Amino acid sequence: MVSMESKGLLFVADFPSVKIEKDFFQSLVQIPPSPHCEVCVIVPVRNEAQTLAATLTALIHQVDLQGQVLDPRRYEIILLANNCTDDSAAIARSFAQQHPDIALHVVEKTLPPAQAYIGRVRQMLMDEAYRRLCSLGRIRGVIASTDGDSQVSQNWIAANLYEINSGVDAVGGRILVERAGRASLDPYAKACYLREVGYRYLITELETYLDPDPYDSFPRHFQHYGASLAVTAEMYALAGGLPPVRTPEDVAFYRALVRVNARFRHSPLVRVVTSARQIGRTNIGLANQLSEWIEMGRQQQPFLVESAAAIETRFVARRQLRVMWWYVLNGYQPDYKSIASLAEMLKISAQWLVQKLTQPYTYTFGQLFEEVEERQQSEETWASHWKVVEIEQAIGDLRLRLESLRLSWSKLQGNLTPNDLEPLEEEVRMG
Repeated sequence: MVSMESKGLLFVADFPSVKIEKDFFQSLVQIPPSPHCEVCVIVPVRNEAQTLAATLTALIHQVDLQGQVLDPRRYEIILLANNCTDDSAAIARSFAQQHPDIALHVVEKTLPPAQAYIGRVRQMLMDEAYRRLCSLGRIRGVIASTDGDSQVSQNWIAANLYEINSGVDAVGGRILVERAGRASLDPYAKACYLREVGYRYLITELETYLDPDPYDSFPRHFQHYGASLAVTAEMYALAGGLPPVRTPEDVAFYRALVRVNARFRHSPLVRVVTSARQIGRTNIGLANQLSEWIEMGRQQQPFLVESAAAIETRFVARRQLRVMWWYVLNGYQPDYKSIASLAEMLKISAQWLVQKLTQPYTYTFGQLFEEVEERQQSEETWASHWKVVEIEQAIGDLRLRLESLRLSWSKLQGNLTPNDLEPLEEEVRMG
């Protein structure tokens, strides 16, 4: 059998975009993976003693999409307890002893302050999962991430595999806040949370009409966060691995996937319930956002978001730019007037866009649009043109716009609208 190190080196050589840390081949887990392993689940943990038992219980009792017990040889779990001052590691080791049929590898580390953050820990775990899948030659093997305060659904692993086997490269799962915690939230924070979810769902539906993605069709959601994020080993390599950022590392990774045109699925089949804690491990995330909403309520501050008109303009312009980019790739040169019109819609320099479209082979469309957004920020024209509005107004405007789009779409699809494909949750109805 080819060793893990040599197999990993060969695989990395095939994908030079992978940034290899100096300790890349220092394995966290010494026990080799089962030859039947298709999914490597990673769980970063720091002082999660109160929730970890529920997290692990959900992971060790997995079923397939028909409700039958999932063969435990098809997946393994790597849990890294970093800088813990509670019983998290002991709880995890106890679970491993009580369930010897499940490959649960518990690693305990005390990282130096410069590395003791969630982005680095998740990166270490995903790199380890990548190495182990490579050692088996599974380039379409799945690295699946969750968190120590989250409980995956019973068919979470099977649902992720279903989406990957359907042809996508990465999957974001639907992350729900646990009901009891949500009910106990400060009233203003709860209203903000529910409205934001509804707002983002409506944006997702609008995107379906204006700039559809064949690999991420409706019904879908809007989340791509570490509590439920899956990616093939092959695409993990092509995207360069998890970016070395403190936070939000999951959002940075999603952007890296978009940059390389990964086929990403926001799957409603993949579900996770997470805690409603208001003290988190980062300055960005749900816990921090809940705390901010509570403070906004105390100070009677409005919840301001991007307007429906701005969102629609961005989707329409992105679609037009994508078409224009493909035309240029195929040898057709658009006239300056067309480029200038699109640049005006995007609120960027026409000269800059002309220059970018003269070299379409040097980047992907994902890279191009990322640069467009960076240009919008640096020129400060987009934000100055599109003023933020209160979220209640944005939700109302989105609903009005979607009514006409649903009608037009239903005529083409036999009276079926995206709204019919999945019942709207209470979050979406809140407005």
